Amino acid sequence: MKDVFRIIPPKTSEVPILLSVPHCGTAFPKDIVDQYNPALIHSPDDTDWFVDRLYDFAPEMGMTLIAAHYSRWLIDLNRDPQSKPLYTDGRMITALCPTTTFVGENLYRDNRKNVDTVEIQRRIELYFNPYHQKIQELLNDLKERHGKVLLWDCHSIRQVVPTIQNEKFPDLILGDVDGTSASPGLIESVLGVLDHSRYSINHNHPFKGGYITRHFGRPAEHQHALQLEMTKVNYMDDGETGYDDERAAAIQTLLKTTFEKIIDQL
Repeated sequence: MKDVFRIIPPKTSEVPILLSVPHCGTAFPKDIVDQYNPALIHSPDDTDWFVDRLYDFAPEMGMTLIAAHYSRWLIDLNRDPQSKPLYTDGRMITALCPTTTFVGENLYRDNRKNVDTVEIQRRIELYFNPYHQKIQELLNDLKERHGKVLLWDCHSIRQVVPTIQNEKFPDLILGDVDGTSASPGLIESVLGVLDHSRYSINHNHPFKGGYITRHFGRPAEHQHALQLEMTKVNYMDDGETGYDDERAAAIQTLLKTTFEKIIDQL
């Protein structure tokens, strides 16, 4: 399905970096949209709002970007397709095909507790697999031309999500699955840039990388993956509803510096 994702190719000399934005989508398929609570899907709150816009400088640096079209409330592209939990520390984790928001609101009109297995499999085949297959195809192409490749998975989150932790999240959280999804040198280079910024940084806590980072991070095969989670107030207004150009420009400056370092290393 062509509308599962969109790809923005490099606008200058290509570099071996692919950016993935799996949670920026807000669309719902026409055949099932009426099953959802219309008050919620009018503005799906768990969306990583404007993250694709935040990274819109990437093609000018030679990077490729893939962004999801559909909402994570249809199917979460960063969850294990076998529904294996990403964390086991008691936090709330929404499902592959969620039935509630992060704060427990029912997504469906009928207040269903689960999406049936046949429907889950249908969504995997129609929406999940094409996105992941395209990621691997793009990575393979980049690695064939450059010898190595980095997948950078782009995410954002509200500053406070009590169902995950009571305190505020730091500005930035770099996830590398406890040092296994990318080479130590690459991880150190990224942390070296982020640690010298004005933003607060955590490493692998409380997020170490979702399914995308865990699945595609294979440094022994010269295929590296990192996840960057950031609080939305870094590029949105205090209410976390609107894009803030000044804040976004500041975080973009740091991101560009980080990618310049990665490009030099790759």
